[in-house]
Amino acid sequence: MPHPRTVGIVLFDGVEVLDFAGPFEVFAVTGQDDPPPAPFLVFTVAERRPVTARNGLVVDPTYTFDDAPRPDILVVPGGGGRHPDGTPWGRRREMHNPAMLAYVRGVHESAELTLGVCSGAAILANAGVLAGLPVTTHHGVLDELRGLVPTATVLDGVRMVDSGRVVTSGGISAGIDASLGVVARLLGADAARATAREMEYPWAPAPDAVPDARRA
Repeated sequence: MPHPRTVGIVLFDGVEVLDFAGPFEVFAVTGQDDPPPAPFLVFTVAERRPVTARNGLVVDPTYTFDDAPRPDILVVPGGGGRHPDGTPWGRRREMHNPAMLAYVRGVHESAELTLGVCSGAAILANAGVLAGLPVTTHHGVLDELRGLVPTATVLDGVRMVDSGRVVTSGGISAGIDASLGVVARLLGADAARATAREMEYPWAPAPDAVPDARRA
């Protein structure tokens, strides 16, 4: 019987709630009605605990960077902007945070797959994860991402892009589509459909997943 894959979802102050909660729900729901063990074991991780997500939601991550196990699948969400005084917040801070970049870079090296949700792609870009890949992000971050990683092919108007070891999604709710796409790739489309049905989420395999771009 195969061992469950571990899924580590990175959190930080200013993270967009659905960016992390959507993928959390997908991976946690998948196979929950099947005989154990579940195919995915999900945890959250942050530089420090607790974190305050956008709109004031306080979340206590399972682990910090110092004590977290290395996940098989790493999820990096986006979110945030600037404080009223102009101080960067959310991913605008984290994309320049040495601790965040070191954690993402180190985990990506050993992970089976890294999933960037929404503007989390900017964190992945500065961690050196997206060079040379086809990718996407929130529509408001597309031009910024092109500047951050000129060797990447940044695609507009798609929900997700599967580049092999790296999957990226459009904004916010598109992280659910990308997570279901990962489930379909790893466990089959029927498993993804069953998860979407349980969530009452309208999902179909994305024609824009760019499977020919996958790289080992």
